[in-house]
Amino acid sequence: MTQAASLPPHDLPGLDPRFSRIVGVRGRGLDEGVTREWHCLDTADALAETGAHVAGTILAVHGNPTWSYLWRSIAAESVQAAVGGQPAWRVVAVDQLEMGFSERTVLSSGPGLYRPLAQRVVDLAAFTDALGLDGPVVTLGHDWGGVVSLGWAVDHPEQLAAVALLNTAVHHPEGVPIPAPLRLARARGLLSAATVATTGFLDTTLTLASPPLPADVKAAYRAPYGSADRRGGIGGFVADIPVDAQHESFAELERISTGVARLEVPALLLWGPKDPVFTDRYLDDLVDRLPHADVHRFEGASHLVAEERPYAATVLEWLRPLVEEQPEAASRGLGSGGALSAPSGSTNTQDHVPLWRGLDERADDDDVAIIDMAGSGEPRRVSWRQLETQTSRIAAGLHAMGVQQGDRVSLLLQPGPTLTAVLYACLRIGAVVVVADAGLGVKGLTRAVRGSWPDVIIGERLGLTAARALGWPGLRISAERLPRIAATALGVACSLRDVVALGKESPLPPEPGPADDAAILFTSGSTGPAKGVVYTHGQLSALRDVLAAHLQITPDSGLVTGFAPFALLGPALGTRSATPDMDVSSPRTLTASAVAAAVRASDAGIVFLSPAAILNVVATADALTAADQAALMRVRAFLSAGAPIGASLLQAVAKLMPNATPHTPYGMTECLLVTDVTLDELLVAADAADAGVCVGAPIGSNRVLVSALDADGRATGAPSAQPGVLGEIVISAPHLKSHYDRLHLTDQAATRETEALAADGSRWHRTGDVGHLDADGRVWVEGRIQHVIVTADGPIAPVEAEQAIEAVDAVRRAAVVGIGPHRLRQAVAVVETVPASRRSALADPELTAAVRASTEQSLAAVLVVPQLPTDVRHNSKIDRSRLSAWAERTLAGEMVSAP
Repeated sequence: MTQAASLPPHDLPGLDPRFSRIVGVRGRGLDEGVTREWHCLDTADALAETGAHVAGTILAVHGNPTWSYLWRSIAAESVQAAVGGQPAWRVVAVDQLEMGFSERTVLSSGPGLYRPLAQRVVDLAAFTDALGLDGPVVTLGHDWGGVVSLGWAVDHPEQLAAVALLNTAVHHPEGVPIPAPLRLARARGLLSAATVATTGFLDTTLTLASPPLPADVKAAYRAPYGSADRRGGIGGFVADIPVDAQHESFAELERISTGVARLEVPALLLWGPKDPVFTDRYLDDLVDRLPHADVHRFEGASHLVAEERPYAATVLEWLRPLVEEQPEAASRGLGSGGALSAPSGSTNTQDHVPLWRGLDERADDDDVAIIDMAGSGEPRRVSWRQLETQTSRIAAGLHAMGVQQGDRVSLLLQPGPTLTAVLYACLRIGAVVVVADAGLGVKGLTRAVRGSWPDVIIGERLGLTAARALGWPGLRISAERLPRIAATALGVACSLRDVVALGKESPLPPEPGPADDAAILFTSGSTGPAKGVVYTHGQLSALRDVLAAHLQITPDSGLVTGFAPFALLGPALGTRSATPDMDVSSPRTLTASAVAAAVRASDAGIVFLSPAAILNVVATADALTAADQAALMRVRAFLSAGAPIGASLLQAVAKLMPNATPHTPYGMTECLLVTDVTLDELLVAADAADAGVCVGAPIGSNRVLVSALDADGRATGAPSAQPGVLGEIVISAPHLKSHYDRLHLTDQAATRETEALAADGSRWHRTGDVGHLDADGRVWVEGRIQHVIVTADGPIAPVEAEQAIEAVDAVRRAAVVGIGPHRLRQAVAVVETVPASRRSALADPELTAAVRASTEQSLAAVLVVPQLPTDVRHNSKIDRSRLSAWAERTLAGEMVSAP
């Protein structure tokens, strides 16, 4: 007995009833000799009305307990795209049998014919044959629909053009329990009750969206599952999860997962990392099988990512090159990412000198390479010979343990000799080091580590404790040898001492090449969730070279590195380096005395500090002894990296190091050195009429252009070197990053409309900073593009008004933000005062008048706060987006709170 397929109600939100149809399909396998009725969404007739040439078909397969309603957006948007003259893709979204509005089988023993995975793959093939579907086909799947769609893809290579996936899995590691929600649903006595007899499983799934689904959308998902005899397929899917090798569907899942690793067509993986079922573990597995895939993790999204993020526009845009650049490619497939994978740029192998070459060349040198000043005892000194020996043994030991080229190794170590040796060891064997500093905070650090999904974590006890408590992935190696009980509790496999012992008798593998990935560094998170920035070996070497040339670093230079990224470059630069005594998770703990001690111990001529550290260094200058002052007089160059600082602060530092040339370069995690400006150059620029912060001219072969803002505050202008044009700063450099890690859309945005510039082989990056070039080619930064205030008179950048306000005696620091509707926004000043205000409030009339008089920018209000919100890493990047929302609430009459 069966329940025939039917059409959905015509009033479901967002679903065009024109797309629904019933298809009769001659069954196979369990259904041999039987015709089953399928409901599906099919845009073929709607596309025919447009007269558009159809490039191919997107075959969309839902999971459990959804139905083809999941794909209503891509169905509608594909037709709209065709009407707009864009490439036309037919969308066919099925309701799998026993699901949605497709046919139900009702057995005497209960509802629903059990359909194991192999049967569902056969079912889908029978459906596409009945529809007469021919290539090119792009499969699109979610949840268990992802597995079924990949089964079809593996079995139809001649028709396959590409694969796209939302949260799904094709493999579960042996010995690891399946996710808790599925274990609960499968528990003895609960499976039928939770999935069939009641709507428990369905209702729980519909809560897995962030933001929550509207009530009418939830009702639409429930529409085909109103009674127990309509929910048999839901229970069948849960029962079909192959929890171990004895399960009926295990072999089919293994067949599909093995076949996926052989696919060479373009692949797109769109992911909701908050999914409690298909976690980043499964994304990492898919990336291993499809290393050429374009990946984007929608931070904050959960299981129902198709409801939470603009997946449809993303898929259609991703498919555009398949038609526009290689119109024949879709019919024959594309290898290794094909037209849809952006080139990462190339590096001349012959000219490449890897970072560890300096260690190799000084392997027999007993001079000091690293001085670690941490703690109250004597500084720890490590020679070049010791550093090279330890690095080589760790490298060989890790390789002998099975760490391979491309494996990710998260380093949770304080700057110093151990971190340096481990980092260079990982680079030497081609492992990709993941460096996420404690300045991100626990939440940010967890997001960074889980997002990068390392294969190995090497850490100190505190980091390993966090890894255990927060469920960070990876084989764990402790920096120190732990007691057995502690090691077991932390899940530690071995210590670095064990790795070194193994490495004494083990060979080193071949060296990685310049185009191989080397490191993932994380942005500060000051303008949104921290992003992983991927560098290749060639790009890291280029960074070393531009730094060495710009600061004329020689083996005798000596460095004091109070800024973590540069603390690791000393050995690569071939000069000794000293790490001052400080808490790297709180840069403001660095004192002037600690800097002087590090300079004295290393005889350093160059000092690197972060902006967050400089304020406290200046504030603690009174504690310097005569010996400290004498040591600091030997410094010839001082560099503040991470964020530009003003002339007054540089002058204060210059008093501490009177013979040093103060530099404040402009850069970002994506390109650590772009431009540079000295104190003398800043003082000259102070007389210029330009708005913003002067960050100097490009270094070496670096290039800087500006993409002009339009009336909406968007950077739409062709990047140019025309002086005086306000717009987004666009950069190119040999050491510019390769790409963002698993952030395909962010990569696309960062390289938008730079194709013409890249015609000469250069690589370009949209920085997100706004500013302009002056007639001398100097760069002036005026804020972030998301902080541009679009008023009725056009867009304005905040920095010019902020600089004017900060000249008011009672103001320590200022931020100018916008409130109100787009294109009608009003500027508001939020200031820290001297002395500091005890609470957030409207400024008093006297301060308000002084602030308004200081700037030509009209201000709707002036607010005071005890402290402006900034990032931890730099203590200078003000979160203007957060302040804007706070100011809007405050001025709307809500209770005043801290921003």
